[in-house]
Amino acid sequence: MSVPAQRPPAADPDGTLPSTGGGDLVAAAQVCTPPPRDYRPEIGDAALEEALAGRPAEAPLALKVRLPFCRQACRFCASRRVPSRDSRQAEPYLSRLDREMVLARRRLTGLPAVTRLHWGGGAPAFLALDQMSDLFDRLDARFGLSGARERDFSIELDPREADMLTLRHLQALGFNRLTLGVAELDPRVQQAINRVQPRALTEALVDEADRLGFRELTLSVMLGLPFQTPAGLADTLEQLIAMAPARIRLTRYDHHPERHPDQRAIHRDWLPDAASRGRLVAEARQRLAAAGYVHVGLGLHARPDDRLARALADATLGHGPLGFSAGPAGDLLGLGVGATTRLGDLWVRNAEALGDYEAALDAGRLPTAAGCRLDDAGHRRRAILEGLLGGQGLPREETIGEGLPALLAEGLMERLGETLRLTEAGRWRLPRVLEGLGVLPKA
Repeated sequence: MSVPAQRPPAADPDGTLPSTGGGDLVAAAQVCTPPPRDYRPEIGDAALEEALAGRPAEAPLALKVRLPFCRQACRFCASRRVPSRDSRQAEPYLSRLDREMVLARRRLTGLPAVTRLHWGGGAPAFLALDQMSDLFDRLDARFGLSGARERDFSIELDPREADMLTLRHLQALGFNRLTLGVAELDPRVQQAINRVQPRALTEALVDEADRLGFRELTLSVMLGLPFQTPAGLADTLEQLIAMAPARIRLTRYDHHPERHPDQRAIHRDWLPDAASRGRLVAEARQRLAAAGYVHVGLGLHARPDDRLARALADATLGHGPLGFSAGPAGDLLGLGVGATTRLGDLWVRNAEALGDYEAALDAGRLPTAAGCRLDDAGHRRRAILEGLLGGQGLPREETIGEGLPALLAEGLMERLGETLRLTEAGRWRLPRVLEGLGVLPKA
C-alpha cells in the first residue's frame, strides 16, 4: 500500500501550539564530538595502539560494540547497516570482532573490571541467542566484565526483532538497561517509514522488562518524520507515558537521501517544514514536562527519581561518547565496523565499510580509518560542554566573550553567584549557547 504524497497540516486545528520557540533537538554528534573534517587518516591504528598502551592500568574503560545487521529496513535509517534475514551470516563478523578485541586487549597493560558496556546497531537482537552468549563471553574473557550491581550494561532493541525470550536471555547474561526504539505510534507515519510497530508489541516488552527487574528502560521517539503532526505526536507520547518508562528520548530525523540510501523512499514534501518541526518540539516539551519528566539534555528526559535526573540536580552528571552518566564518563573503546573510540584527547573511528574493516583485521591490524587529537580549543570546548551539560556550570572568567551578554538577555544562561549555568531554555538551544561562547565546532 503506497502512502499518498501530501503535506502535514501547517498547524493544529485548535491553534493552541506556538509556531515558534519550541527550540530544536540536538544530536550529541552535532556538539559533543569532533567534526568530521578534523579526522585525519594518518592518525590511525598506530596512534590507537600507543594510546591503549599508555593508559594507567587502574583507569576504567567503557566498551561499545556495534552490530550492524538488521532484518527490516527503516526508511529513516542514517546508519550504514548490513541487511540480512539469516543470523548465521553474522558469524564471520563476530569472529573478526573477537580478533579486534584480542588486538586491542594485547596493548592494554591492565584493566579493572568493565562496568559500562553498550551494544548498538543495526539491531543487536538480529543475533541468535547463542551468538549473544558467545559474544558476551568473549567480551568477558578479553576485558573482564563486572558483575557488580551498579554496573551499566545496556542494549538497543527493535521491538520487532525481540521477544520475551530475548529479554530473559539478556537479563541472564547481565544486561540491566534497555532502549526500545519506537519512532512513532501513528499508523500513517509508521507506514511511511516502513516500521509498522503496534503499541501492544512495545508494551509487552516494557511489562516484561519491568518484571525481570531491568533497572532503567528508555523509549526512543523520533521527531520530524513524514506526516507527523503535533496531535499525532501528542497521542504517541501519552501512550508511552502511560507505560511509565524511566526515560524517554527524543531524537531528530534529518533528511539526507544523498548520503543514506534508505531515505530515498521518503519524499521531501511528506516532511514537516521548519515551523511544523518547531511545533512538534514544543508539543513534546509540554507533554513530557506535564508528566513530570525532567529534561536531562540533548532530548533525553527522565523521571525525577531516575539516577540521571538526580545527578543533574546534584551537579554530578557526566557526558561522554556513551551519552549521559551519573558521574564522570571516562574513556570508551569502540568495537566493530564504524565504531568510535575516545581515549583521553584522542578520537579514532573504525572503517565504515565492512570490507575495509574485515581486510584490516585479516591483515592483523586494528581497523582504525582516521583519528584526531583535541587541540587547546577542543579541550576548552569539551570542558565547557561538560560543565554545561553536567549542571556544574562555568566560572565567570571562562565565559567572558562578546556573546555572553546576548545569551543572558535571551534567557539561555543565568548567573548563580560566581557561576554561569544553562537555563532550561538553554538546554534546548545548546548550539546557540556554544556559538555565543565561541566554541561551536563547524562541520
